Amino acid sequence: MLLKGKTAIVTGGSLGIGSAIAVGLGRQGANVALNFRKHAEEAERVAGQVLEAGGKGVAIRADVTSFDDAQEMVKKVVETFGGLDILVNNAGINRDRTIWKMSEPEWDEVIDTNLKGYFNYIRAAAPIMKEQKSGKIVNVTSINGLRGKFGQSNYSASKAGIIGLTKAVAREMGAFNVNVNAVAPGLIETEMMAQAPDKVKQMALAEIVLGRLGRPEEVADVVVFLCTEASRHITGEVINVSGGQYI
Repeated sequence: MLLKGKTAIVTGGSLGIGSAIAVGLGRQGANVALNFRKHAEEAERVAGQVLEAGGKGVAIRADVTSFDDAQEMVKKVVETFGGLDILVNNAGINRDRTIWKMSEPEWDEVIDTNLKGYFNYIRAAAPIMKEQKSGKIVNVTSINGLRGKFGQSNYSASKAGIIGLTKAVAREMGAFNVNVNAVAPGLIETEMMAQAPDKVKQMALAEIVLGRLGRPEEVADVVVFLCTEASRHITGEVINVSGGQYI
C-alpha cells in the first residue's frame, strides 16, 4: 500500500471519475474524504467502497463553489485524520451551448464550479502543505481545455484555466516540496456520458486512436500515481489520458 497513513480529499467524489479516484486511493491505504452537494447516498456508498478497498472513507457535504465550505471541510478532515497530504480537485459540471446562445448564468455556474471550486480547495490546503513541506495536488482538467470544443466555450475556458492554475501553483509550491499536476481525460464512460446522444459518442470514437471510450479507473490509475512518491520529480505537468483522442 503506497499511501498507507496518508490523507486525501477528493472533490466530486461521489460519481464517475471522482468515485474511481477515491476508491483507487483507498486501495493504496489512504484515508479519503470526499465531498458531495446533492448525492449523499452515492457519496456514502463510495466511502464504504474506500473502506472495503483498504482505506478509510468519509463523505462530507460541501459546496465547492463556497470558499467557506472548502475551508471548513479541510479543517474537518485535518481534525478527523490528523493532517492532509493529498488534494484531488475533480468536481465539475457542463452547461453546453454555443456562445451566441449561452446565458450569463450558464457561463458563471460552470466557471464557479470548475475553476473557482479548484481555487477554493487549493487555497484551503496550500498553507497546510506549505507548513509541513510536503503534499500532492492533482487537478482533473480535460483535453477540451487543451484544444477547445464546439458548444463548450464555458467548459473549455474553465478547463484551460485549470491548466494555468496548475502551472502557477506548481511554481509557487515547488520550494515547499509540493507536487502540483493535472490530468486531462478524453471521453470517459461516466454517468454524465451515458446521457449524451449517440451521435456525440460516435464522433468521439472516430477521434480516439485506441478505438474505445476510456474507463474511470484508467483516469484514476494516473491520478493515484501522481499522488505517490513515484511521481516525486514530476510537477507542473498535464497528462493526457484520452486514448489518443487528442494528440
